Amino acid sequence: METHAYTNDLIHETSPYLLQHAHNPVDWRAWNETTLEKAKSEKKLMIISIGYAACHWCHVMEHESFEDSTVAAVMNAKFISVKVDREERPDVDQIYINAVQLMTGSAGWPLNVITLPDGRPVWGGTYFKKEEWISAIERIQELYEKEPQKLEAYASRLEEGIKSMDLITFNSNEVDFTTYPTKDIIATWEKSFDHRFGGYKRAPKFMMPNNYHFLLRYAVQNEDEELLNFVKLTLDQIAYGGVYDHIGGGFARYSVDEKWHVPHFEKMLYDNAQLVSLYSDAYLATKDELYKQVVFETLDFIAKEMTHSEGVFYSSLDADSKTETGKLVEGAYYIYTKEELQKLLPTDFELFRAYYNINSYGKWEGDHYVLIRDKSDAEIQQEFGITSETLQKKKQNWKEVLFNYREKRPRPRLDDKTLTSWNGLMLKAYVDAYKTFQKKEYLDIAIKNAQFIASKQLQQNGALYHSYKDGKSTINGYLEDYAAVIEAYIALYEVTMDEQWLTKAKKMTDYTFSHFFDEEKHMFYFTSKEDAKLVSRSIEYRDNVIPASNSIMAKNLFKLSHYFDSPKFAETNRQMLKNVQAEMEQYPSGFSNWLDLLANYQSKFFEVVVVGNAASEKINEINQYYIPNKLIAGSEKDSQSYLLEGRYVSGETYIYVCVNNTCKLPVTDTKKAIESIKNY
Repeated sequence: METHAYTNDLIHETSPYLLQHAHNPVDWRAWNETTLEKAKSEKKLMIISIGYAACHWCHVMEHESFEDSTVAAVMNAKFISVKVDREERPDVDQIYINAVQLMTGSAGWPLNVITLPDGRPVWGGTYFKKEEWISAIERIQELYEKEPQKLEAYASRLEEGIKSMDLITFNSNEVDFTTYPTKDIIATWEKSFDHRFGGYKRAPKFMMPNNYHFLLRYAVQNEDEELLNFVKLTLDQIAYGGVYDHIGGGFARYSVDEKWHVPHFEKMLYDNAQLVSLYSDAYLATKDELYKQVVFETLDFIAKEMTHSEGVFYSSLDADSKTETGKLVEGAYYIYTKEELQKLLPTDFELFRAYYNINSYGKWEGDHYVLIRDKSDAEIQQEFGITSETLQKKKQNWKEVLFNYREKRPRPRLDDKTLTSWNGLMLKAYVDAYKTFQKKEYLDIAIKNAQFIASKQLQQNGALYHSYKDGKSTINGYLEDYAAVIEAYIALYEVTMDEQWLTKAKKMTDYTFSHFFDEEKHMFYFTSKEDAKLVSRSIEYRDNVIPASNSIMAKNLFKLSHYFDSPKFAETNRQMLKNVQAEMEQYPSGFSNWLDLLANYQSKFFEVVVVGNAASEKINEINQYYIPNKLIAGSEKDSQSYLLEGRYVSGETYIYVCVNNTCKLPVTDTKKAIESIKNY
């Protein structure tokens, strides 16, 4: 049994990130009432250090500072030191990242903050070298001892700043969304597009799936060929780049360069979920085989490496893995030398080298390569005079050889906790992939995950837990958990016609109105009114790498207002959209999910109702068309639910195409229904 020189309070936690620090000499404590009371009663400053299991620079700072006994001695002597997993406690992370943003102009992880005993921040930053860290915390402690009133005054000013950051007001103006100048907004947005590599003209490059989901929809619905080509360029370049794992499938978090080449190698569940949904929709719109390959390979990766036997999805794979010497190195699991590749693929090396750029274009550090493509399969086939079938067989062989080879290396560490919000995103991804590709295994996996959430994370009163690990459900759910699961359950209902998912979605929505809703602003808080109070109770409304919980919630309300004929849901989502209108015009890339909701008001939104014993088959046929401005309701038998009531006719299967409860005559042929939508 392994013995450790040090063990701290984190040994009692389940988060892999916190457990990584359980044997540091720093006397770490978890964020909880006991810790916060201790800081107050002992009148000690707190050091709050926030990160996550897959974070490379978090590991670097741990190794340089938190594993160092000299650093630990300084921290332990005067401070209460608190470690926070940002994925478990996004509410805590949000407060302190806003604080560091205000103090320094930028923020990220690791996030290190010093607070007064009551938790109000007075100093902070991200990564610090050992000497800088010791010097900084000693200076703050000295100030606290000699001139505490200065820190108190600064904390009060900063607290006001934090509270004003996500300040949103009720917009009482009348807004006509049908004439909203979306075209002008996109014209401004386009100025930042990179027309060589896709994405935006900057590095590092994050994938931002929701941006391209909306731009794809806008381009198709408005027949904007130029914009559609840009979206396709972006999706192609991401799939060609090193951010995509060409050997094992799945995506890394972002690239450090402009050509999507060298990733920060961690693989996050939320990125992969959203990208599966995006590439599934893009395949529907374009029928590009590359997008199908990306979805299949990514979901293979999720099934192999990110799924628990209970049908629940893990959080992430680390950026770092061990080398032969036992040292943790970023990307060590994924990279190759030219010599390794020549040995592994002796007869095919020249073709492989051209395909994946084992040359100056694909070179990374030293003599290592990160695989990257810059030519289509058709171009490679022409260059080498081979058929498509031959190339596909060779690619399959390369992937098997290299996958088996790297499997002998130490694997990246797995963060095996389960987050309800991210599981909601991946559940929806499986539903979206099923809709597009009709693979029954995708639907089976989606249903298993939905049942897991319903049985383990959803309580009788409609409340959700946020986290699950080792058989234990913990942490009161945040708005992001409700928003993501409600959206996924609605999507699951649309392909299964199983009304339990719609009923559960409605129950959770009712719960959010009781526990998260601000009656004055008509927006939802990120935390429940049941939660302990923090420095500020924030409203998350700007879309980021993951869409804002409020924008997902507003879209859910839009759909649920149709399913349940609810004026309250209809009025609320419309008011929420009005509230973000001014900021949306200035910063569209931070409001793409809101723009997607806006698009529902700018063209007809279809209620497609399918009733009869062949309803499932008809719904599958309808789902082969890219129609983002629709919802589906269906039943194989008589139903009393709002959109289905009185529409069942024994022995027939009818498709009703409706807009705002006004329906055309029902048809039995799917193609006629699609024509009806196109010509409505």
